[in-house]
Order: sequence, then structure tokens, then C-alpha cells
Amino acid sequence: MKKENDTSGTTPGKPKKPAKSPPKLTQDEVLAFVASRNGRVTKAEIARKFGVTGNDRIGLKHVLKEMLARGTLHHGTFRSYVLPGQMQKKEDPVISTKGRNPGTKQGDFSLAKGSVRNDRRVERNDRMGDREEKPPTHFIGLYEPLQNGGGMVNPVSRQDKNPIMVGEGKTKDARSGDLVRADFSPRGWSISEVLADRDDAGMVSLMAIKTLDIPDVFSPEVMAETQGISVPSLGKRTDLRDVPLVTIDGDDSRDFDDAVYAIADDAEDNKGGWKITVAIADVAHYVKTDSALDREALKRGNSVYFPDRVVPMLPEALSNDLCSLRPHEERACMAALMRINENGHLVEIKIVRGLMKSVARLTYTEVQEALDGQPNEKTAPLLDTVIKPLYGAYKTLAKARADRGTVELDLPERRVFLKNGMIEDIISKPRYDSHKLIEELMILANVAVATMFEEKKQEALYRIHPKPDASRWASTREFLQELGLKTKPGLSPKPADLQALLDQVVGRDEAPLVNDIVLRSMSQASYSPENIGHFGLALENYSHFTSPIRRYADLIVHRALIKQFHLGNDGLTDAEEEDLVRIGEHISQRERIAQVAERDTINRYIALFLEDKIGATFAARVSGVTRFGLFVNVDPMGADGLIPVRTLPEDYYIHDEKRHSLVGRRNGLVFRLAMPLTVRLLEVEAGTGRLLMELLPGQFGTKEPTRERRFLRRDRPEDRGERSRSRDDRGGGRRR
Repeated sequence: MKKENDTSGTTPGKPKKPAKSPPKLTQDEVLAFVASRNGRVTKAEIARKFGVTGNDRIGLKHVLKEMLARGTLHHGTFRSYVLPGQMQKKEDPVISTKGRNPGTKQGDFSLAKGSVRNDRRVERNDRMGDREEKPPTHFIGLYEPLQNGGGMVNPVSRQDKNPIMVGEGKTKDARSGDLVRADFSPRGWSISEVLADRDDAGMVSLMAIKTLDIPDVFSPEVMAETQGISVPSLGKRTDLRDVPLVTIDGDDSRDFDDAVYAIADDAEDNKGGWKITVAIADVAHYVKTDSALDREALKRGNSVYFPDRVVPMLPEALSNDLCSLRPHEERACMAALMRINENGHLVEIKIVRGLMKSVARLTYTEVQEALDGQPNEKTAPLLDTVIKPLYGAYKTLAKARADRGTVELDLPERRVFLKNGMIEDIISKPRYDSHKLIEELMILANVAVATMFEEKKQEALYRIHPKPDASRWASTREFLQELGLKTKPGLSPKPADLQALLDQVVGRDEAPLVNDIVLRSMSQASYSPENIGHFGLALENYSHFTSPIRRYADLIVHRALIKQFHLGNDGLTDAEEEDLVRIGEHISQRERIAQVAERDTINRYIALFLEDKIGATFAARVSGVTRFGLFVNVDPMGADGLIPVRTLPEDYYIHDEKRHSLVGRRNGLVFRLAMPLTVRLLEVEAGTGRLLMELLPGQFGTKEPTRERRFLRRDRPEDRGERSRSRDDRGGGRRR
């Protein structure tokens, strides 16, 4: 990359031509001209006004770029410039997001999967339901000093398109590579805080925390409420301390909020059935409604998990101590005591508030190895009495799951291994039967609780998942049929129909992308007091009960149970019941933000991992198709990259949205979703996690022009005209 003032492009031995004197153009003159026009002004109009021609246009470009960075000018519509706060003219269209693909030229396609961005520059127009751009008031980025004083802050969010400039004396002693926050005032941009030193191992996750405004510090008022609290005595609680409950979590988990136990049902009328206990940390005992702890937990909505840290919903005194079901320590709990029959159907449920003592902290790997005949010293004593009965209950529940036809998406999770803050490896997390065992027991408890709410007419929050949108499904179905997959006719599929599709690609190379396509065809799950069922799980009643340490929705559910079954005076209040719609919407949004933060951080780690691999080639598959290029997914690390349309074999490409493809007008090349490609890594932006790639030449035979053929085409007038028309057709021509 060329450095500032780089003169390496000059030819040695030849005298330099005298530089043409640039026109005497100041920022004040530009501002006066823009103001005199009382509307949008293009760069071409500014150039004509001040007689800027030829190479001097480069100087004008730098003047305008600096004014944008300082905030004295803003971008208007149609490649124009406007003054800060200048109102849109009536003829200017309001930019609407309705019905538009949220992909951008910068490659932020992930929003098409339903994520919600926390864009501080966008406000909601309640009357129109449209979004209008507002200038930013603060900016998060990586600082780079300039030779002439001051510096530049390069964005780390894909929502921020350009860097900003900070003047001399406004850099707060930031060093090259530091993560900083800059704030805007009438005097321009200045750095207000150095968020992380360039050598800080935690900088990557901090980028997501700061760009998405995720609260990561607890106030003194909140921390004060954690002082002096302790585990309650038995009192009126149900004594579960003799039940051999165990926790089963990942080997890197730090909080344990659920414990399980199962035993064969000995009742004569339920042969082949099981008695199952799911005990959950009693967070409601410690977090009282409208306390400082409660208000902060609601504000956060959930915990956010990164490879190097957790931003918890609750302070560590609760999340990692009093509400963590540590082995051999007494803990307050809410427990669902359930019975299922031989078909996996729930036949009895009882909710108690208890006191428990876990007998062991197990990991998924340990339990799986024990099931596979390789128990260790911790699992061996529990194998016959605890682990095998749990597995027996799981097999019965799995049968019921298969019978009702749920959607089993196979979407591997990526795990980043760090060592001394540096990336050691990136792998897909394995998925064992032990994972599914816990998943099924948690689903059972969530169903049992939601069913009780329905029967008792108790106000609470449900976890809802609407049916797929009919128009979206029609487009998806048509595309899947083109891949040779059989689909059932109908406007709206059943969960079993989607699972039948997924079963057709098991073991095939395109299986991950078909799973992803099916995921995109579905709506997003959310929280609501209105129960419409859960489509993906094929369940009529579903709530979240099992993770109140890390999800505020579960805390609300616990309070609703306490109220319904008179388990204390700290149940759901009337005010909370009346506010459930707003609470559900808020925590659903916070969940989306957490998902974006976690995904963006993984992408940044992957980008860092690939920084020294520029020029390397990879096998990939097309994971997204837009008018401006192809998104590809690289195995095995799951890296996502963009191949810009301008780098494809030279042609005019038509974007077929229905068939998720780009089609070459002359060469007949078709690039479509799930297509295998060989790609080369061109560029890495570690700050944003963006990867730029190109196709490796020679993949498409005679359809792909050679470099020589491309050169000759530029010399043919008819081809130049064709390219010009093509740019106008696709909106790529210069607007006047």
C-alpha cells in the first residue's frame, strides 16, 4: 500500500515536469459556494465554479475529503455535498429500507439474515416507517497519525464508510494502531478516549462492544446491591440437596445455571416413562423488580459471549458465584419436576422453589466419552446412576422430537482458540449426543412451563417463532428445486417439510449452504406475551426458563411462576405484566445486537488470522449473490469474503434475484448460490473483519477472457460503447 508522500512511482533519470499550480481554493470558498446554492452541489459543479481541471481535480478531491472528515460538509443525494443540518429538498427522495436488500457495496450482507444493527446514525421516522441518515456524533476506530500533524481514525464498523480526520492537539496522545473514540463538535473531530492500546489482547472484542454500545461496566449503585447477599436457608423451600443433580456444560464455561437428573418412572401406569428434574438458579431471589440490579439487567437484556471474555448480564458476584450451581455447594433454585411417557410426551409437571447441591460439574466431552465406554475418575462413579439414565430419557425425548418433525439445522459453530491474546486456531465446534441430551431436557422444561402459563392464563413472555413468509418461501422453494431438491407444494411449509429438504443434502458438499438457505427462509424468533407457537421446534407452547443468569426473558418467566404458584412475594408485578410487550421487544433487540457482536468479533479474529495469508488460494462456495458481487464462504474456518463484480470475467452481469445468480450477457457464465469456486485472498481489513477475494483464473475454460483478450476489447469502439451502456443500465454511470 502506498504511503503518504510516496514518490516511488517517478522514473529515474528523467527530469520532472514542473507541477501545475493548483487553483487557489480554500475550504471557506467551497462552503460559501455550497451555501449560496441552498441545496446539493456536486464535485463537477464545484470544479466548474473555480476552474479546476485536469490533475488539479485530485487536489479538489482531497479538499472535499478533508471537509467530510471534519464534518463541515456532508454527503447529500446523487453524489452531492450539503452543509451540516441542511434540510432535504422536497424533490429529494427519502431513502427507504422497505423491500430493499440490506447488502452494501462494502459487503455487509449479514444483515440479510435478519440481524438488527445498532446504527447510531439512523433514526426512525414513525410516520413514514422510513430511515433517514443523520450525521454521526461519535466515531470508533483505529488511530493513524499523519506526517503534517493530527491523524486519521479508520472505522472498525462496516456501517461507517470513511475515516475521519482529527486536528493537531486533538489526538489525546493516541499512538498508531490504538482503538479510540472520537467526538464531533462545531470545531471538528477530536479524540475523547483511548479505548485500547494497540498491544491490548482484548482489542478485538472491545471493537464490537464499543461500536454497538454494549454496556460493559456496572455502576457503583449496581455493585452495592451485590454486597452482603448470601444463599438463603431452606425455610419453606423444597429440599433437593439429596437429589444427585449434575451440571453439563462446555469445558470453558464459567457459569452453571442448569442442573439435571433423570430416573426411570416406577409407576405402573407409566411403564417406559421417566422422571426428570431440571433445576435452574433462582436469580429472582437476588434480583428484585425495579432494583438497580434489575434495571441494569433489563438494559443489557442478555450476556454477550466473546472468545476472550464475557460481558455478563449480572455482576460476577451473582453470575459466577451465588447463581452458579457449583458442585458440592448449596444453591437456591427453581426446579421443574416432570414425568414423560414412553413416547416422550409430558404427563405431569410441578414447579418448586428449592435448595440443591450439585454432585458434579461435568463437560460435554466427559459425558460423551463416558457414554462411549471411556469414563474418567469423575464420570465412572456416576455412569450407571446418573449419566445412563439421563441418556435414556434423552433417547425417549428425541423420538418425540422426530415424530413431531422439527427443523434440525446443521450450522457448525466456530470456536477461536487464543494463546496470550493471539489466535492459535479456528475450528468448528463438535456436536455430541451429550449436547443434544442437555438441549432436549431444556426444551422439555421450557415447554412444560409455557404449557402451564397457557392452562393457568398467566401473563408471561413466550419464545415465539412465526411461520416463514409466503413470498420468501416461494422464492426459496424455486431455487431449491433448481438445485435438484424435492419440495412439497404449498404457500407455507411445515417444519417436517423443511427437515425433509435438509435430509436430502446430508453428506453432500452443499449441505452447509442449503442449511443456511433454509435458515434465511425462516422468520426470526423473538419474545412476546402473545403466544403464537414456535415453528422451528414444531411446538405450540414454548418459553425460556432455563438461563436466567444470562437472559432477562428467563428472569421474567421465573417471576411469573413465583406469582402463579405463590412461591414468594417477589413474583411478577402488575406493572411488569402491563409492560410485557415493550420488555419483549427490547430484549429481542438486545439479543440481535449480541448476535451481531459475537459474529463480528469472530469475523475480525478470522481476518487477523488470515492477514499473513494474502495471495493464498482457498476452496469456497458462493454464500450470497448481489448486484455488486459474490459472497463466498471458505472452509474449514468459515471465513466470509466478497468477490466484487468488477473482478469477475469481463462482461455485463445481470443480477437474477429470484434464482440467486449473476448471469453474464455475452460469455454466458452463471454464478449462483452454493456454486463451488477457487478463490484467492486479495485484501484483509482486520478492523472490520472484511475479506476481499477474487476468482482464481482458468476455472471456466473458453468462457473466461484471457488478459490479452481483455486488452483487445478495450481498443474496440463498439465494446467501449457496450460497456458504457452497461454502466448506465446498472446504475453505475456518473449521475449529473
